[in-house]
Amino acid sequence: MELSPEVRQLCDEVRRFVRKEVDPRSRWIEEHDAIPDELMTMAREMGLFGLTIPEQYGGIGLDLAGKCAFEEEMGRTNYGFATVLGNHTGISTTGIVALGNESQKQKYLPRMATGEWIGSFALTEPQAGSNPADIRTTAVKKGDRYVLNGEKIYITNGGISQVFTVMAITDRSKGIKGISAFIVERGFKGFAVGKNELKMGMHGCTTVPLAFTDCEVPAENLLGAEGGGYVQAMKTLTMGRVTVAARACGIMDKLIERSVDYMKTRVQGGKKISEHQGLQWMLADMGVARDASRLLTYRAIETILRGERGTLEASAAKLYATESLGKVVDCAVQIHGGMGYMREAEIETTFRDARITRIYEGSSEIQRNIIAGQLLKDA
Repeated sequence: MELSPEVRQLCDEVRRFVRKEVDPRSRWIEEHDAIPDELMTMAREMGLFGLTIPEQYGGIGLDLAGKCAFEEEMGRTNYGFATVLGNHTGISTTGIVALGNESQKQKYLPRMATGEWIGSFALTEPQAGSNPADIRTTAVKKGDRYVLNGEKIYITNGGISQVFTVMAITDRSKGIKGISAFIVERGFKGFAVGKNELKMGMHGCTTVPLAFTDCEVPAENLLGAEGGGYVQAMKTLTMGRVTVAARACGIMDKLIERSVDYMKTRVQGGKKISEHQGLQWMLADMGVARDASRLLTYRAIETILRGERGTLEASAAKLYATESLGKVVDCAVQIHGGMGYMREAEIETTFRDARITRIYEGSSEIQRNIIAGQLLKDA
């Protein structure tokens, strides 16, 4: 996939930033489950919070190809920090860019582009994870405002966000066409952000529940038209799935590089383990899985950039890349042996981080449902 000189330069800068600043702090992030303030400051100064925000609002204005190139680079470093940036510049921003009116864009995007305001995307509920059509959070219009009631869970970046794109039911009789999107600010009356959840991996990135108790949202914070929230959520998730696949490819790059380095230096039975055919085959499978994932990801990017929906292509890329990542990281642990199982090793951390990729942005099972449905529809 051909990238512009500007995107290639950005990726080079990000790679240097990752090696010099992020990687040395990765163990601290893992142990403290927080991102150091200086890393956030450096990311702001580099403009990384404005990657997908149009230039007229202070951002860089990357398209999907550029965003995925960035995600591949971030896949090589701390997963929690990569998620903070990826979520903000992905599903938490794209809805406002796509649906926001000029007043909304002028109010929110410049501050989100600088990282002064962090964004979150609030869709998942206790009974509505894989099927967004089952959400129960309601929004009732009363005069010049909407009153929201309900709860959301597992909201990425929620602990540090000031701006939340929230999906709620405005007309239950219309089913999914009765779901609307709202911009909710931290501090709105009746809106509460819960405590950070302890997770298996993805340390450093907050994941919180949200509660709406007669939460008052100004009518002008309706994002798009009433009833248009579900369609926009699906479009947002489609692009989000492609970026998850791209990051998975970057993670596999890192795992293969680490495994090659270890195989060339580790000696067992009087010879380097790189000379053992069984491990060579394992490494070959890792490389094929990574390359096939990247090809599916590029296909999805090109399909969407042509103006097509890309639903099947995005789901195929997300499914294959994340399932492949699970196999590749398992192989990496096996190649590293006991060292791969130690907490001090990067491989152990990546093993735990990688597991979430098969769950969020639509689980592997949901991706299979989408792919099968599309194939049956086209048959």
